Amino acid sequence: MNAIARAIDALNEWFGRLIAPLLAVITLIVIYDIAMRFFFGRPSDWAFDVTKMLFGAHFMLMAAYGLRHHVHVEVDVVKRLLSLRGRAIIDLLGYVIFFTPFIWMLLTYSWYFFERSFSRGETTYGMVSIPVYPVKGVIFVTAVLLLLQAIAIVLRAIQVLREEAA
Repeated sequence: MNAIARAIDALNEWFGRLIAPLLAVITLIVIYDIAMRFFFGRPSDWAFDVTKMLFGAHFMLMAAYGLRHHVHVEVDVVKRLLSLRGRAIIDLLGYVIFFTPFIWMLLTYSWYFFERSFSRGETTYGMVSIPVYPVKGVIFVTAVLLLLQAIAIVLRAIQVLREEAA
């Protein structure tokens, strides 16, 4: 179980480090667009749509990395008062009761959302038609990565409960 959790952690760590530099690309595009407005009096036709889509993808794809590093909102005030066993129980119950239905819904609907966009060849409505389905596919990829990281957290909670019982 520990090996599976470590492998999931390694995957999300690698993926987060791969996606993090995308923020620099977004920044460069924004600077380019600002320079076009300032020096030539005309913004680019594509920069706003591209930066909006890239930022959305960046935000979504970093979610599992954030979950791996515990930067999402948690009930730390309550968890700090509990023993290691109590924290494991809270994690286990929280992920089973709240996370599982959410992630199931996100996986299901994000796949349909992507599939419909891909089959219709959906594009943006700006001056330049940019395909939308890759960004919608990111939602599904995010759901898969979040599910994997949740599995790692649940496996660790089960491991703590087993060690405490022994």
